[in-house]
Amino acid sequence: MGDFFLNNYRLITHTVEFSAAIAGLFCYKKYKNTPVRYFIWFLVYIAFIDTLSGYAAYIDKFSFLNFLKNTKFRTSHWCGTLFWNIGSTLFFSFYYSKILKGKLFVSIIKISGIIFLLASVISIGIHWDTFFNKFSPFITVFGALVILICIAFHFIEILQNEKIIMFYKSLNFVISAALLVWFIITTPLVLYNVYYSPSDWNFVFLKWQILLFSNIVMYLTFAFAFIWCQPEYDQPKSN
Repeated sequence: MGDFFLNNYRLITHTVEFSAAIAGLFCYKKYKNTPVRYFIWFLVYIAFIDTLSGYAAYIDKFSFLNFLKNTKFRTSHWCGTLFWNIGSTLFFSFYYSKILKGKLFVSIIKISGIIFLLASVISIGIHWDTFFNKFSPFITVFGALVILICIAFHFIEILQNEKIIMFYKSLNFVISAALLVWFIITTPLVLYNVYYSPSDWNFVFLKWQILLFSNIVMYLTFAFAFIWCQPEYDQPKSN
């Protein structure tokens, strides 16, 4: 069973990513007048970006990609850093600024997003060569922290709202809960990357298992939530 998941890691990941995106598009009419529409298009974006970022695995298989062998683009770390680590953090900063009602929370998130973007650009500039060879622990952890702040603010507002008794019907709550679990599980893997070695097969296998099952749970949760939950319409933001 373990070999099956390992050999089909990318296929399974792409399948659950596209499943969530398709479920969102299928339910798009239900959510088109709410900020959830942005999240649906974000899932479509992630599905295609993650598929395209897999080009590195095919450089040796397809001759038209051979020109990348001796370039900085022979691996796709740069793509993951730009379009997932940075892109997803900026998106969730934007998304939660749309669904949060407290102006103070919104302001903090917007400022955090700007600081994160500037810090990421500076970090890439300083570590330009490693930007193409490995993921940046600084950008990954900083981005996770910004997203966790967004989630925390959302949970605080739920606790202050009378709708808390129906929280399980809230799509944004389910999204936040799934993201929280995913980041809590996967972010520590970045810290253990210093111990990574291609010869340490046990660590490689464990890391892939954790990432794979975390992705499966998160994206299938998104897909189920689109169908199960009801749309929430905007209310005036408070001071």
